Amino acid sequence: MTTLLEKDERSQVEEFLKKEMNFLKTWVQKNVSLDAIDYWIKECDPQSRRAEGEGGGGGGVVVIGGGSTLTSGVQGRDQYRNSLTANIYDNMLSGKKKKAPSKQREALGLLEESQLFMELLRDIANELDVTELCYKILINVLMLTQSDRGSLFLVRGSKDVDLHLVSKLFDVRQDVSIEDSIRDEKDVLIIPFGKGIAGAVAQSKKSVKLNDVYLDKRFNKEVDQQTGYRTKSLLCLPILNADDQVLGVAQIINKANDQSFTEKDEEKFRKYLAFAGVGLTNAQLFEMCVTECKQNEMLLSMARGIFVDQMNLDRLVLRIMTDAQGLIQCQRCIFYIVNPTVPAKTKEFLKIFDMHCDKNNVIYRPRPSTVANTLTTSYATRVLQSNTLQVMDVDQDEGSDHRPKTDASGYLVRNLLSVPILNNEEKVIGVVQIINKANGRSFTEMDFNSVQTFTLYCGLCVHNCQMYEEVSALMARQKVHLETLSYHAIETPEETSKLLKSAILKASQYKLYNWDFDDSVYDDFESCKVVVRMFLEMEVVKKFSVDYETLCRWTLSVKKNYRPVTYHNWRHGLNVAQTMFTVLFTGEMNQYISDLMRFALIVACLCHDLDHRGTNNAFQSEVEHPLAMLYCTSTLEHHHFDQCVFLLNSEATAIFQSLNQDEYKIVLNTIENAILATDLALYFKKKGKFSELVAKKETDWKDPAKNELLRSMMMTACDVAAICKPWDIQQKTAHLVASEFFEQGDIERDRLGKEPIALMDRKRKDELPKMQVGFIDAVCLPIYKLLFQINPKMEQMYKGCMSNREHWIQLTDQENKTGGGNHHHQPYSASIAKLTRTVHVIINSPATNCTDVISRYI
Repeated sequence: MTTLLEKDERSQVEEFLKKEMNFLKTWVQKNVSLDAIDYWIKECDPQSRRAEGEGGGGGGVVVIGGGSTLTSGVQGRDQYRNSLTANIYDNMLSGKKKKAPSKQREALGLLEESQLFMELLRDIANELDVTELCYKILINVLMLTQSDRGSLFLVRGSKDVDLHLVSKLFDVRQDVSIEDSIRDEKDVLIIPFGKGIAGAVAQSKKSVKLNDVYLDKRFNKEVDQQTGYRTKSLLCLPILNADDQVLGVAQIINKANDQSFTEKDEEKFRKYLAFAGVGLTNAQLFEMCVTECKQNEMLLSMARGIFVDQMNLDRLVLRIMTDAQGLIQCQRCIFYIVNPTVPAKTKEFLKIFDMHCDKNNVIYRPRPSTVANTLTTSYATRVLQSNTLQVMDVDQDEGSDHRPKTDASGYLVRNLLSVPILNNEEKVIGVVQIINKANGRSFTEMDFNSVQTFTLYCGLCVHNCQMYEEVSALMARQKVHLETLSYHAIETPEETSKLLKSAILKASQYKLYNWDFDDSVYDDFESCKVVVRMFLEMEVVKKFSVDYETLCRWTLSVKKNYRPVTYHNWRHGLNVAQTMFTVLFTGEMNQYISDLMRFALIVACLCHDLDHRGTNNAFQSEVEHPLAMLYCTSTLEHHHFDQCVFLLNSEATAIFQSLNQDEYKIVLNTIENAILATDLALYFKKKGKFSELVAKKETDWKDPAKNELLRSMMMTACDVAAICKPWDIQQKTAHLVASEFFEQGDIERDRLGKEPIALMDRKRKDELPKMQVGFIDAVCLPIYKLLFQINPKMEQMYKGCMSNREHWIQLTDQENKTGGGNHHHQPYSASIAKLTRTVHVIINSPATNCTDVISRYI
């Protein structure tokens, strides 16, 4: 029964409230809190409930016509503020515009004036979109002051220069949506400071209140005549920031019921605009951040384009011009490339690219001579001569030489930006011209800053592209030189045919398997036949399908590419190769080396000093030879390998052309390691490890790492094997080596003005026997002894070295007894002790060849 009575009572109350809405309003204002009202509205509006669910936060929510969501509770406001900022930022970056809901604004009419003021402040507190914010400011002010229409102008232009107002929103009503309120760029009103009522307010920072605007001469009646709307009263106030600078001007007209604006209206208007100034400052700063972010993305995109379009300057310039148009929104863009081949004083353009953005980005390529006297080229020439950026309003420029403001096609140039493009040396390599903004306005300070940053990337792009073109030209020139070099480096068909048809003697007749092989009994051509016989003995023609004619041509070409220096010439390469042949087959070291690697080792021996200059590595660095710039270590050894590869890769001398890719990689790796192993610096580094393995009686020399180490030691042994030859050959070879060293010493003394080391000092040639003994003890004996321990068949090299050591000791003793020369000679035992101490230092020294090592013994 009680429940029925309660239902009846509720029905009666509902009927009463429907009839007495004023009573409801008064009662709610006196008895209900604002948070409760917020909660009621949220419960009634499904859209508000969705917003709360997406935000995930607590607190009541009310959506009002200005487009933001007002929250009750600190937690809800904070969470929504973060979400709002992120959404606006993403929307502005993507170009999307948020549509403000128009419902529930009538609910604000239920609030008292102070509550209404606070709600309207909350409405703009979190708004970061400038257009949305301006719309909300106007709509809220119209509600506060009960005005009919309003306009809002924003300040544009540089500080104290060309300051003017732009009508962001003009003649807006409360019942008009933001989409219908925004003016197109071409319809925007521009009001200079000091002109009209709004301009006067902006300039003076003082408000203007008029009860009859027609009585004020500053009012423009033409607006009313065009719109058919009668403006009566007007209230206009400046929007100031914290530094008391004018951000804009807000203007409301025609108070409701034909009343005049009161002092109270002006006070409410002023207070609201004080808060609006803070919001507008934040929104403009946020807008600047978004703009800079877009610019940075564009500049990063352009930077990535460097690596995409760097191979073609024309394509790169097209990309730059397209990016410039997107950055500045101009009607036309011209790109001038400076001619780098003319003298700096002449300064002329090599290429000109002219893109008309209002014609689907069509690019014209006028000849520089045909546009030399045009207005745009004259401005570009100014920049070229002054190296400074110029912002020009052409109509007001007195230095344009009275040239026509239109080009041959009738294009009118109103204003332009001419910007120099500098390279890393601060030299002008081009000029970018941005002509006529798309909105018809003048260029702003932001445009100025954007273009300056943009040209830094332009300079990087153009300079990089030009450098690439220069390198490409150099590579093409190098290719031509290599082709020419290849033609002269390869032996002539006549010599090749001669060797091809020659009878090759047996290996026994050439003494190829003998330790006492003597190359001096053969002339140069016969020496090539010796090499061919070595390859035939190894059956490389059969095993590796080597073309015999190619093999003959390669042999002759290797001989041809050795320089006629005193010692490191073709004969030295031949002797090292023959020694390796003997080591492999007579010394039976072939049991550890595969057939393919034997072939590669003989090739490496023949080429290991290819194109030697008769001077050592240290000399290349001393004279700053280009070779020393190419290779920081093992300078000559790397060069010898490169020359070897050059011949192997030439079609006419490609003796490994029948090998598959994997086999060819093995061969090249073997040859490289073998040639580099002739650098005694590497020998000393590896000798310790090799000695340990021999001491442990290592037998698994086919292990890849151990096999490479063994091959390196074999190369060193063969490179210095003249020390193992019969005494007459050894003595003759030693004097050849000394003569080459003395020649370098003469150059150092006569041309470089420095005293050579003892080994290269011709004045101390009488010390040769002692130096030879030191070389044998430090370098030769250790390696031959180790190889002898691995394989007894290598005994002959060790014995030959020991025998020659005795001969050199005898000569040293004779020299000491006779007192020959002008130098004081230490006793032999003292010299040996000194050499022994020095060896321990040399093992870890940066010496890079035999000469460097020996020189430290003196």
